[in-house]
Amino acid sequence: MAESQSEIDLYAPFERDTILEVRASKMKKMRGLEVMSGIDKTIIDGPVYVGRTGLEGDESDPTFHGGVDKAVHGYCSSHYPTWATEHPSAGAAFVPGGFGENLVTAHMNERNVCIGDTMIVGSPSALTSNPDSCVLLQVSLPRQPCFKLNHRFQLKKFAPLTWKHSRTGWYYRVLRPGSVQAGDEIHLVSRPHPQWTIERIQEYLHRNQDDEAMNAELAQIEELGAESRDAFKARVARSTAKKKRAEKLARWRDFRVVERRQETSRIVSFILEAIDPIVPPPGDEKSILLKPGAHARVKLGNGLVRAYSIVGPSGYSSSSTMTINHFQLGIALEPHSRGGSAYFHSHVFEGHTLQVSTTFTNALSGNSAGGISHHIYVAGGVGLTAFLTSLEYLQSIHVSCELHYAVRSDEDIPFRDRLSQLNPGTVKIYDKAKGERLNIEEIVKNIPWNTMVYFCGPKSLMQEAARQVQKYGVPEGEVHFEAFEADVVGGDPFEAVVANRNDRTVLQVGGEETLLEVLQREFGEEEVEGSCCVGNCGTCKVTLRGGRVEHRGTALTAEEKEEAMLACVSRGVGRIVIEI
Repeated sequence: MAESQSEIDLYAPFERDTILEVRASKMKKMRGLEVMSGIDKTIIDGPVYVGRTGLEGDESDPTFHGGVDKAVHGYCSSHYPTWATEHPSAGAAFVPGGFGENLVTAHMNERNVCIGDTMIVGSPSALTSNPDSCVLLQVSLPRQPCFKLNHRFQLKKFAPLTWKHSRTGWYYRVLRPGSVQAGDEIHLVSRPHPQWTIERIQEYLHRNQDDEAMNAELAQIEELGAESRDAFKARVARSTAKKKRAEKLARWRDFRVVERRQETSRIVSFILEAIDPIVPPPGDEKSILLKPGAHARVKLGNGLVRAYSIVGPSGYSSSSTMTINHFQLGIALEPHSRGGSAYFHSHVFEGHTLQVSTTFTNALSGNSAGGISHHIYVAGGVGLTAFLTSLEYLQSIHVSCELHYAVRSDEDIPFRDRLSQLNPGTVKIYDKAKGERLNIEEIVKNIPWNTMVYFCGPKSLMQEAARQVQKYGVPEGEVHFEAFEADVVGGDPFEAVVANRNDRTVLQVGGEETLLEVLQREFGEEEVEGSCCVGNCGTCKVTLRGGRVEHRGTALTAEEKEEAMLACVSRGVGRIVIEI
């Protein structure tokens, strides 16, 4: 060896190195154990073929080794003298090949090799004259040590020392197969992640596992092999779940009704303020703002939970002042109320305390102004509450929009002051008492190019809108239906098998209850969330694994209905299989 290993600077940048040894082995029993291993590798003289899964003739335990992400193991021979000094009782065993590596090099090590490094391997002449014939490798994973290293060196608790000191070695995947042999040179070709050396990855893989930002960043590195990348993904998922659980412990906040106003004979508005407001971090004041089209879930004193469109603070002309601490609802007394609107109208007055979910949903998937030239809103009655803040917002940023609004009479128009502040020509009111008729077909067939159209109103309006949209072929992505009433119950009983529970729970859904109600009764609201309960928002979406479904609601596209259903309104036919 031209350079003494004790003279090698492990932190010196790596651009090229020489393969000192190539090693391989068959599986054999480890000494004193009934355990098969391929760790005891011997030197191969001459060229050996390297395929996608490793060296020809090399074997390893497939439980933890092998596969495309672990095709070839590399190790820095300069570590061995250090190990021998630190563990003199095993000094004789700390020689090249001791860690079961395939490729032995002296300069490359965990401090100057990065995940995703692509390297070309070949003889000096081949690298110069015919590089396309040379093997191409990519660094894929840090080596994860196991008990076999302890046994091999007869040192208890040795394996964890390898990652503590970042002397584990690393794995390659084979991008271009070919032959390698001792004496070949290995040259760095590309380095997509220069900040992520093997040593630094091991910092977060083993030594500092709770850094959420680093876990999230490492989970996104595509070149990182599945073993480590999945570990980081799992940490991110656990962290997210932990936060959600913590949020759900306080998922309902107390709000006080600070204003109740009779908008029309049928519609009452309520302004709610948080008793214990959430204060945004300095510089992040926008974090508490609500988006146009938001919904609030309210827990009523009669045990019901209902979702209502947030219509904004009374008298405001911009939705920018709606916050998670202060907002307004507009609620119509429905003749066939299931308890929600009747409770608000008869029991909720100024000073009353209500519980509101900490989660605010947004059903208006097409509400973003980006990319859309014009927005058409079609509403009937209290359906205006779903769109008013969106209209105000779009006009505040100078985006073209219009409202077609059907009412029973002039006295039945709520939030009249705010409608009057919209730009002239924006609002077209259809007064039934004057014989004026909302012609949905005329609106749909004349939709301008690059326009998004939205519908919200009573069932008759929604059914007519659906017919006309289908008749004139309005693309699915250019229309949004938001119902405020739906067939949330009613239908034939069915069975739902919850496949991602250990016992594959089988639930019976009665004819007068929803799948959402049954799931929440079985697993709890924390496990299965719902919000609008009329099929608008998609919060209750569950994965469909098998069976036929009578789809209801508007939150899913035709493509999504192939693999999902809305638990609050849709019904199975016979037996269905779902995951939650």
